[in-house]
Amino acid sequence: MFVRIGAFFVGLAFVGVTLFSLITGVIAYVTTPAEENVAETFHLHPRTFDVSSNGPFGTFDRRQLQRGFQVYKEVCAGCHSLNYVAFRDLAALGYDEAEVKAIASQWQIEVPDINPDTGEPSTRKPTPADRFPSPYANEVAARSANNNALPPDLSLIVEAREDGSDYIYSLLTGYRNPATFRNEKGQTLPADLRPGNGLHFNPYFHNLNIAMPPPITADGQVTYADGTKSTVDQMAKDVSAFLIWTAEPKLENRHRTGWAAMIFLSIATLLGYLAYRNVWRDQKAKPVAYTGTMKPENREKRDEASREAGLNT
Repeated sequence: MFVRIGAFFVGLAFVGVTLFSLITGVIAYVTTPAEENVAETFHLHPRTFDVSSNGPFGTFDRRQLQRGFQVYKEVCAGCHSLNYVAFRDLAALGYDEAEVKAIASQWQIEVPDINPDTGEPSTRKPTPADRFPSPYANEVAARSANNNALPPDLSLIVEAREDGSDYIYSLLTGYRNPATFRNEKGQTLPADLRPGNGLHFNPYFHNLNIAMPPPITADGQVTYADGTKSTVDQMAKDVSAFLIWTAEPKLENRHRTGWAAMIFLSIATLLGYLAYRNVWRDQKAKPVAYTGTMKPENREKRDEASREAGLNT
């Protein structure tokens, strides 16, 4: 008996403390304004750029994807890997089998292997079946070469970052001089937010200072095989489009499958509705036939029998 009473008061006290904490927390949230993060006042929202794969009818521009791959190969591959993309996947960009083999055999980074004669670790030229090799042997080597910063794998970077390709494009073209930068209010960057040694100011990066130096620095840094003028803006757009493909190589198939499913479901819904109208067309006009105790004459007999038996008052 006493144990139950004690448990009741313990539970009551627990509920009371919980309610008190909840109420005081809500009051504090409503009455206390959020502290302004100084860094957020200088952070810029990514700019949007039009790419052919956007929207429900989007398709990839193969020429742009090839240009983007060229930018990745000549600018990004020295630090960033594509661990989830194989050389043979480049066939989807419009390269034929011979071109894919040439790209793999001429890749500047070899893939890890084992020497069959000695059993010792070795390297070899990539084949189309291999995935793009990492430029570093492991994370320790990557951090050692990049001031303790770890260059992320770019295979799924568009899906891993908020605003996706817009963020990548803005980041690549967003490096600014911290001494002359002004935010929307015209304020200068405080000294404690300026980049330290080995860091670079980029207002599109979440904490403003990024370890990666500007990868695309000047027009003509890459000479496009198709003759397109390689401005900084164009190169950033092309490599961003390429990274959309690495993250969603089946995007066009998904679009086609989605539209086929929508058309099928629309037709099936229409046929179902027409079948419903056809089946119930004649039934709705028929009067409801009551049987058994619900039949009117049977109800009258039942009521009369009840009155004679004195069951009704």
